[in-house]
Amino acid sequence: MADRDYYEVLGVSRDATAEEIKKAYRRLAMKYHPDRNPGDETAKEKFEEVGAAYAALSDPQKRAAYDRFGKEGLNGAAGGPDMGGMGGMNGADIFGSVFGDIFGDMFRNQAGGGRADARSYAYPGEDLQYELTITLEDAAKGMKPEIRVPVWDTCETCHGSGCKPGTSKTTCPHCGGRGTVRMSQGFFSVEQTCPHCHGTGQVIKDPCPDCGGTGHQRKTKTLQVNIPAGIDDGQRIRLSGMGGPGTNGGEPGDLYVVVHVKPHDLFRREGSNLYVDQPISFVLAALGGEITVPSLDGESRITLPEGTQTGQVFRLRGKGIKNLRSGAKGDLFCRVYVETPVNLSAEQKKILKSFDTSIAKNESKHSPKHQGFLDRVKKFFSD
Repeated sequence: MADRDYYEVLGVSRDATAEEIKKAYRRLAMKYHPDRNPGDETAKEKFEEVGAAYAALSDPQKRAAYDRFGKEGLNGAAGGPDMGGMGGMNGADIFGSVFGDIFGDMFRNQAGGGRADARSYAYPGEDLQYELTITLEDAAKGMKPEIRVPVWDTCETCHGSGCKPGTSKTTCPHCGGRGTVRMSQGFFSVEQTCPHCHGTGQVIKDPCPDCGGTGHQRKTKTLQVNIPAGIDDGQRIRLSGMGGPGTNGGEPGDLYVVVHVKPHDLFRREGSNLYVDQPISFVLAALGGEITVPSLDGESRITLPEGTQTGQVFRLRGKGIKNLRSGAKGDLFCRVYVETPVNLSAEQKKILKSFDTSIAKNESKHSPKHQGFLDRVKKFFSD
């Protein structure tokens, strides 16, 4: 595996706080832990890599040396401070101390130094994500669609034990069932999680042929999702316990359904309000009158005043979308624009020219904006 920068390994910036480094390590350690990735050598390497990165960056003195001299500084080279021979420690030593610091009671023995509590080594399942695309109408009204998602379910053959039918787990021969082993390094002695049973004190001698000893099988499950009225694009719905399975009796993760609302042919949404652009005829704009405006609830009618101009906006209260928090409905804003007639006949053109001539005789009265623009143009060129 490439010799990567420790900050890059943990996915944090060089000015990350100690708490941010700790959270990043805990997330990655759970993701790549051997218990959750049995037989995956790549995951094992990444697990060791993030452990080494945390061991260096979680200690202020070691981090300072690393920031100044790089990894050489951790070995007392390049003029950096001597870090007590950290470079001579093996992966097991690093993880024994690191895991004890990070997970606290999860990796402690029972009082009196007895056997490790297997429940202490339980890891929560991974959270999963499902992308769901719906229409604007569905988002406005709400819906309860069914989705099919791949899930890890209890193995029907071994009923979750991971053992071949007719067999059971046996005491780990490496730790004697304690779940921990003691490693010595010079004057130091470190107790760490047993790398063979991963702290459970038991091992599977004959794994289940159908699940490979994991106790879980990949299946497809149909779930019903409650999409509330007013949900917006990008919002998530949590289905508790429907994510990845936990390890050693840990709680399952959650499934997050991410909702995407498709763009609409007519409406544009901003929060709980809707916007629609509607063309009107030249005559209707000049004389005024009623128009029919589409809405998600059906059709609504508004009255245009005489002399309506392109870009004027008319508001229809309560014709928008329900607010997810308050429950109040937004408004529909209709912006009109005057459409210029095309494909005119000779007779129609003659009528329009005659109309234009009559308008020009008193242009300041009939076209005040146009006349005002001409006045500003004249002033611009005369200055």
